[in-house]
Amino acid sequence: MLKSWSIFMTDVKNIGRNWVAAVLIGGLIFLPSLYAWLNIYASWDPYGKTSQLPVAVVNEDVGAEVRGERIDVGAELVETLKENRDMDWQFTTREQAMEHIDYGDYFAVLIIPEDFSEKLGSVISDHPEKAEIDYYVNEKINSIAPKITEKGASVIVEKVSSQFISTVNGVIFDLFNQLGIELQQDMPDIKQFEKYIFDIEKDLPNIHDLLKGTTRDAVSAQDLIHEAQGKIPTAKQSITDGLTTVNRALTFLDSAESRLNEFAPKVKSDLQKASAISKETNEFLGKVNNVKLDFTEVDRVKGQLDAKMTDTIKRISMVETDLQWLQDLSNSEEPPNAERQARLKKAIDETSGLQSLLEEAQANASSLNGLMEGRQQQLKQTLADLEQLSKNTTVRLDQFLNEYKNTIEPTVLAETARAKKTLQQAKSMLTSIQSTVPEVERILASTSKHITEGADLTGKALNEYPYIADKVRNLADRIRSIQGETDINEIIQLLLNDPQAERSFFEEPILLNENKLFPIENYGTGMTPFYTVLSIWVGCLLLISLLATDVENVEGVSSRQIYAGRLFTFLAIGLLQTIIVTVGDLTILGVHAENPAWFILFGLFISCVFMTIVYTLVSLFGDVGKALAIIMLVLQIAGSGGTYPVALLPRFFQWINPGLPFTYAIDLMREAVGGIVWQRVFTDVTFLLITGIVYLLIGLFLKRIVNRKTHQLLKKSRESGLFH
Repeated sequence: MLKSWSIFMTDVKNIGRNWVAAVLIGGLIFLPSLYAWLNIYASWDPYGKTSQLPVAVVNEDVGAEVRGERIDVGAELVETLKENRDMDWQFTTREQAMEHIDYGDYFAVLIIPEDFSEKLGSVISDHPEKAEIDYYVNEKINSIAPKITEKGASVIVEKVSSQFISTVNGVIFDLFNQLGIELQQDMPDIKQFEKYIFDIEKDLPNIHDLLKGTTRDAVSAQDLIHEAQGKIPTAKQSITDGLTTVNRALTFLDSAESRLNEFAPKVKSDLQKASAISKETNEFLGKVNNVKLDFTEVDRVKGQLDAKMTDTIKRISMVETDLQWLQDLSNSEEPPNAERQARLKKAIDETSGLQSLLEEAQANASSLNGLMEGRQQQLKQTLADLEQLSKNTTVRLDQFLNEYKNTIEPTVLAETARAKKTLQQAKSMLTSIQSTVPEVERILASTSKHITEGADLTGKALNEYPYIADKVRNLADRIRSIQGETDINEIIQLLLNDPQAERSFFEEPILLNENKLFPIENYGTGMTPFYTVLSIWVGCLLLISLLATDVENVEGVSSRQIYAGRLFTFLAIGLLQTIIVTVGDLTILGVHAENPAWFILFGLFISCVFMTIVYTLVSLFGDVGKALAIIMLVLQIAGSGGTYPVALLPRFFQWINPGLPFTYAIDLMREAVGGIVWQRVFTDVTFLLITGIVYLLIGLFLKRIVNRKTHQLLKKSRESGLFH
């Protein structure tokens, strides 16, 4: 150990005495930091300068008419991009854009086609079409730029889609809101409709019976109408016959009225004459009864009485005949007048009684001759009886005359006039009925047609009844199911939600609440662990490329002591390199490390491990060891996950990743930059420490053996004159 330390101290003194060596060593100490700083600075915030990335925008959209409203989404998008500073948007024509992108003046071109608005507006049609934006990118200019411009294009598409969805959903939710208001207003009608459905479901058997009954009734009604249509000709004939009969009756009544007017005075005259004769007879009998009569006088009186009685009976008989004619006339009326018939019958009976009374008086007068012989007194009594009978007859004739003038004649004339009026009304009615018969025929024909159609419809409804009944039951079951599963009031409340709030929700339905557990300020800070670890390894490569790993002109020193002594020199220079790199990251570049002290300490630890690995490889294998160190560098840059997640790497690099020192060194530095999780630190330190110890042991115990073989190979290679 003392000899090894002596070798280290000799190296330090030699560097101090030789300014050239000091300058070279100083350059080796400082040079790796430039590698780290320049790369970190170059990648400090590349995504913060995308506003300097030229991207062309070509708007060929001609707009569209959607339900009477003009829309021009392309123009709106251009106006939006003019206010956007995410990229250097260049608004130009298709020809210029494609020419400049070929030459690399534009990294990408976005072309809004002429049917952009039209296709967006097709969302309200039966066959909506997706709108398209043509995107062109020149990928040969830069490998990262296409990804950035593609992200910008995606953002544009997402923004247009979001705004479009927001607008469409705004309209939809405005409609939903109105629908909710209408549903709330129509809630009583909805409940009533549900009740109707349930009532119909309950009444389905009655409806079926009603349809069957209606069908039967329609057939019966059709038969009745056909029967009525068949009787129309008979009704026409009956009306015609009735009019004929009424006309005849009116003619007859006119004639009867004329005859009444003619014989009414004659009847009164006859009655008056009969009354006058009866009075004369009465006066004559009074005179006869007061004188003494002989047979000659009796014959003369008898003759006079007989003549007067005969004349009176004749006139009474004529009156009775006239009254009998009036009675026959009254009986021929339809309907007959009961009151007039009763009065005429009474008049006829009275004239018959008068006639009988006069005939009795005439008979008594004829018996006067027989009473003359020895029965003078009886004759006087008979004459007295005749006188009394004559008086009674006169009284009755006067009464009948008064009754005829005051009752019978006015009644007959009035009833005749009324019968005539009734017949005229009947004629008018029959004439009206006769004029309506064609309309009745038309109505019956139309009714027959409608009943036939109704019967057909009823029959069709009856045939469709099973289907309709099944649908009604299904609808009722569905309503009950919905009532059980869904509360329509909740649906209405949902529809009544604020449409603006719903629109805002669908414009951005998900908000990403980003919680940075170990926040990194920028891309450069995130890349600091990788570039710092890389610069430490590069520093080791620079040292072994310029400094010798063996000590010459030293006697009595073993290979193990030379290995350990020169290792101290390499470690010291490596630690100085690491201090400059880590402290420079923190101070010069302003990298924000959550734990800056540990950042420096972890760097020093990593430097020791890396230097041990690289130094051991070169110390044992010479130039071959340098090649191995470079190979390890290449593999570790690609497979350590310093730039891309390991999961995104090819399978080979995923396989070797767990065995690469870079994997644990970068992770250890990330812990210091972002925030320490000591379990991960323990894992990383353990792997690096074991790796360093393994290489150290290999160097200490195998250097002499390995060098014996490598010196022979080195000697042979130098014989070619190509290697030093």
